[in-house]
Amino acid sequence: MSTDPDWALYRTLLSVLDEGSLSAAARALGLTQPTVARHVDALEAALGADLFVRSQRGLEPTDLALSVRPHARIMATTAAALLRTASGGDGAVSGIVRITASDVVGVEHLPPVLTQLRRAHPGLVIELSLSDRVSDLLAREADIAIRMTEPTQSALLARRLPSVELGLHAHRDYLADRGMPDTADDLSGHDLIGYDTRTPALRTMAARLPWLDWRGFALRTDSNLAQLAAIRAGFGIGMCQVVVARREPVLTRVLPDITLPLPLWIVMHEDLKTNTRYRVVFNALAHGLGTSTDPINTNGTVT
Repeated sequence: MSTDPDWALYRTLLSVLDEGSLSAAARALGLTQPTVARHVDALEAALGADLFVRSQRGLEPTDLALSVRPHARIMATTAAALLRTASGGDGAVSGIVRITASDVVGVEHLPPVLTQLRRAHPGLVIELSLSDRVSDLLAREADIAIRMTEPTQSALLARRLPSVELGLHAHRDYLADRGMPDTADDLSGHDLIGYDTRTPALRTMAARLPWLDWRGFALRTDSNLAQLAAIRAGFGIGMCQVVVARREPVLTRVLPDITLPLPLWIVMHEDLKTNTRYRVVFNALAHGLGTSTDPINTNGTVT
């Protein structure tokens, strides 16, 4: 390496790799295409090797570009975390906090919690990332995560939330048309809503619950929000959170003996517990999602 490349060059490289072209990367970064091309050329000159092969199909990343990519991703994540941390005043409940949660939790549970939090602390800015992927808190992809699996890393601070009960539900109009199943065996005669990708965990679950069989689903999607929307629309019978279904009189519980408890955890990096902003948000989320009926401790005590 002849020079120490500027971080901006790696950011541009990452965008080109993610977006697939110079023009798309330019749009994503708010730059011009010639500027993006110059960044790539400058990084190639600094590294002394090609990062892309130009062809009629566009840019093809070299092995070097692919090997550099995860390191550039870490740099981008760290830079974003640095800016979030620096966005708040010393000891003040203000600045940016990035939260990651599943799509259903983010859409069905968090909005009122975040609304109250913002009213109490108008200096807060919330970044909400909805994904079922387990974000890497150690790499600071997010500051606080709401997870459906117990965290195992020792550097994380975690609090167990009340489990979420899943049960079978259907729109009352669907049941009026097709009838209410009396047993699990009766489900084979209904339009079932379920998953698309057969992961090992779902295969294990299906082995214990024969009705949860991919082959019997009339609608297959890995989006929990899409499954919930299909249940609401009267497509058929599907699994959703009992607490969400109870809010809608048109949804009826089917075979209530079939229930699946879903564990819920709120997690953040241990290094953040001394920061007032993160402690307050952590406690507000824990309180709002039902760990206790006590008022939120605005001093930010985390237990």
